[in-house]
Amino acid sequence: MDSRELRNAFGRFATGVTVVTCVSDDGGPHGATVNAFTAVSLEPALAQVTLTRSSKACQYLAGKPFAINVLADDQLDVAWHFAGRPADRTPGWVDGPLAPLLEGAATTISCRPWRTYDGGDHLIVIGEVAAVAITARDPLLFHGGRFRYLGPVESHWSGSLDCPDRGWFDASAVFTPLAAAAHA
Repeated sequence: MDSRELRNAFGRFATGVTVVTCVSDDGGPHGATVNAFTAVSLEPALAQVTLTRSSKACQYLAGKPFAINVLADDQLDVAWHFAGRPADRTPGWVDGPLAPLLEGAATTISCRPWRTYDGGDHLIVIGEVAAVAITARDPLLFHGGRFRYLGPVESHWSGSLDCPDRGWFDASAVFTPLAAAAHA
């Protein structure tokens, strides 16, 4: 299989953009941009990230807690910073419950180490979710080798007179069931 063709095929799947953060060997915060993230299980609560074996983060994750920072749509510079193109301004860090977190992330998922598996040229790291912090911020996306943003939400009601917001009746309409009206 041609690796470029396979990479292009994988790239047709839109993903969010995350930065996996942990503590480096010198005790400082470290991060790596990763778009290979997935929820694994609700019971137990497990999340997975997949990192290239050449990543320094792989060295720091062995048996240690980490955090998955789902980047917000205004954090493109943060994504590039941790992908090897350092920004002029270093991203802000905050203390997390288990590992350092990035300021301004759309969501953070703090994990204890659970299992690590061989993934060929990548390492599959599964963490047991210990804490999450969720905001209303929209995520940064990645598709077809480019960063992307969510577009406006489209309604399936478009043009329908049954639309609860723009149709014959608005959201303030009150309806009385026929059976209740007959007994009144």
